[in-house]
Amino acid sequence: MARHGGGRGWYGKVVGAALGVTVLAVGASVWTAQADPVGGGATPQASASATPGGKPVDISIAHASDAGPRGVNITIDDGPDPAWTPQVLDLLDQYGVKAVFCMTGVQAEAHPDLVKDVVAAGHRLCDHSVSHDTAMDKKSEAYQSKEILDAERMITEASGGVRPVYYRAPGGAFTPYSRKLAASHGMRPLGWNVDTKDFERPGTDAIVATVQRELPNGPTILFHDAGGDRTQTVEALRQVLPWLKEQGRTFGFPVR
Repeated sequence: MARHGGGRGWYGKVVGAALGVTVLAVGASVWTAQADPVGGGATPQASASATPGGKPVDISIAHASDAGPRGVNITIDDGPDPAWTPQVLDLLDQYGVKAVFCMTGVQAEAHPDLVKDVVAAGHRLCDHSVSHDTAMDKKSEAYQSKEILDAERMITEASGGVRPVYYRAPGGAFTPYSRKLAASHGMRPLGWNVDTKDFERPGTDAIVATVQRELPNGPTILFHDAGGDRTQTVEALRQVLPWLKEQGRTFGFPVR
C-alpha cells in the first residue's frame, strides 16, 4: 500500500502483537522509493526458513500490463481478510477480472483458505512482506531478507504450494537489495501507477474519481482488501470495473 500517514492503528497493533515489529509510516515519496536505482548491496542470501526460489526475473519495478497498451492491472493489497477478500473476489468474478493479491505473511498464515480461494479463482499472488513495515528500506539487509523470504514461504504454504510471482514493498519501500533478492526468487518487483488512497476512506466517489483522473499515469491500480473497513473499496470496485470495460480497457497482469 502507499505510505499513508495515519489510519494504520488496528492493522499495526495486530502485526505488532504477532511479530513484535513496529510499523512506521514515513512521508517519503513512493516514486522516490520505486525509482531507487539498482546497484551496490551484498549478494542476496536466502534465509534458512525460506523455500527455494523460482526462476529469476527482471529486477526493475514492473508497471506495464501484459494485456498491451489498453490493458489495466488490478492489484489488491494487505490481505487476505475474511470480511473483505470474499467480497472483492465475488466482484472480480462478476466482471470476469483477474487481479494480483499482494498478501502479507501474517494474513496469509492466518487465513490459508482465503489464499487458496484466490488461487482457485485464477488470480496471482504477490509477496507484500511479513509485517508490512513501511520503513523496511531503512533496515538491515538481514531484516529485509527475513521479511521477504519468510513471507514468500508463508504465502506458498498457505496456498498449498503456489508461489507468489511478484514482490511489492510495503509503502513502495524498495531498495536495490530487496529488488535483487525478490527477483532472484522469481518475484518481479511490482509498483503502481494509480494510488486510489482507498485506505484513507475518502469516500466511494473520491476513490472512483481518483481512478478516472489518474489512469493516464499508467495501468496498475492499487486497492486494499484489509487493514480496516473496506466498504468504500468494494463499492468503488463495483463502479470502476464496468467503467474500465466501457472505456475499452482490457484486464491483464503486470509484466514479468
